[in-house]
Amino acid sequence: MPYWHYPTTMGWAGGIGMLVLMALVPAALVAVAVAVVLARRAPQPPTPGDTARRILDERFARGEIDQEEYERRRDALTPR
Repeated sequence: MPYWHYPTTMGWAGGIGMLVLMALVPAALVAVAVAVVLARRAPQPPTPGDTARRILDERFARGEIDQEEYERRRDALTPR
């Protein structure tokens, strides 16, 4: 039940403050949603197995190891 006989101290500034607040809340929600999406799209660090496989591939490509040793080590790195 409103009490119209009590004067308010907010005046017209209270209405503007409410409009600003109504604009800031949705903007903050959008900012949080965008931050979550960008965080999910960030590149993930490689797993240790991927790094070892990459190094093995590079060594084979440079000719440091032959095909037989490459296949043996690759099989050892492959999870069963």
